[in-house]
Amino acid sequence: MKFLVSAILLLVRVQTAVAWSSGLSIKRAAYGSSAFRLYNVPPPAESDTADFKVFASKQPPPASFFELQQDCVRSARLARKDGHKLLEIEFPPLPAAVLEMDDVSAYDVAQANLKLAIDFCKGMLIADQDGNAPKKIAILFPDEPELDFSVEKAGSANPYPGITLGSIRTVDPDDDRFIKPENFLLNLFGNGSGGKVKALPDVDMYVCLTASAQELPDIEELHELDPEKTIVMYNMKLDVLRGDLGAPAFPGQDFQDRFLSRVKPIYYLRTRQYSRSTAQRPFLVNFQGCLFRAYPGQFQTLLDTGNGRYRRLLGTDVRPALGLFKQQLIDSLKIQGTLKDEGKTLNFLRTGYKTTTWWEEDREDASDAWRT
Repeated sequence: MKFLVSAILLLVRVQTAVAWSSGLSIKRAAYGSSAFRLYNVPPPAESDTADFKVFASKQPPPASFFELQQDCVRSARLARKDGHKLLEIEFPPLPAAVLEMDDVSAYDVAQANLKLAIDFCKGMLIADQDGNAPKKIAILFPDEPELDFSVEKAGSANPYPGITLGSIRTVDPDDDRFIKPENFLLNLFGNGSGGKVKALPDVDMYVCLTASAQELPDIEELHELDPEKTIVMYNMKLDVLRGDLGAPAFPGQDFQDRFLSRVKPIYYLRTRQYSRSTAQRPFLVNFQGCLFRAYPGQFQTLLDTGNGRYRRLLGTDVRPALGLFKQQLIDSLKIQGTLKDEGKTLNFLRTGYKTTTWWEEDREDASDAWRT
């Protein structure tokens, strides 16, 4: 009898210890302890918009291109559900180590973007959770020569059922001239296509690739011809193209206010590397970070901590300018003691009086969609 009682008491103590330990583990995981983590926790339902935005605002960058594609499809689907027509998806199309190789050409990047765009379109065709999945998607190149090259690489103008490759500009099949000077002038000044841009019938969504700053007005013209269709600008580096606006032979800066400011970044993953000299050893500090957003979440400022891991510094509903993003990384390094505060004078000499580009500033006629 005593043995039985002792066994029961021992069992109760063990269960109590296990329960206490489990509770401690959950509490530590909740407070972000690196020793205890919760895995495979499902996200909140998309119908609960408030909780899902909180989830998306703390979502880490993807660990693989497979995860990246899933996130892109979900962000695009939710943005279409909310009625947005002009969307931007931006991320490095190749691993960083590959992009830094000397033998990687622009054609290699273009072909990687084409393969990724086809996979993205496949995901959109089957993503019918809202009953609003597109039935046919057109991947568009700026002109027919680029289309012909891409069709040759892809093997077909219809790489998958429901996906077609096309060009924004089309030429008259009866025009057999080898050199067309009017096309050169239109491309040079970005003043419109002269009627060569035409909407494609039975297409529910356009995905645009590899357009230059001079070819962006063609996308605006396509949107005006087919305003109810979704247009996705896929890895077009719009931030770089915006910097060319206003230069000779390029569209004017008003194009940002009129059109590009209406393009909403629904999936944005941009890494930046910086260096900063110091008066103490090691005399040069290299650091990098990531500006990340998955719709409908916030824009996250992430500090690279090494080994492919990032630490979230803060999230904002308004997209920070690149100068502010860099300062957020520097402030974090000062807090942890990696960098020292050098005072207002030296900080001003490092940054200057202007830390934003012209298109990042508040402009009277511009939409705020590009920064929200």
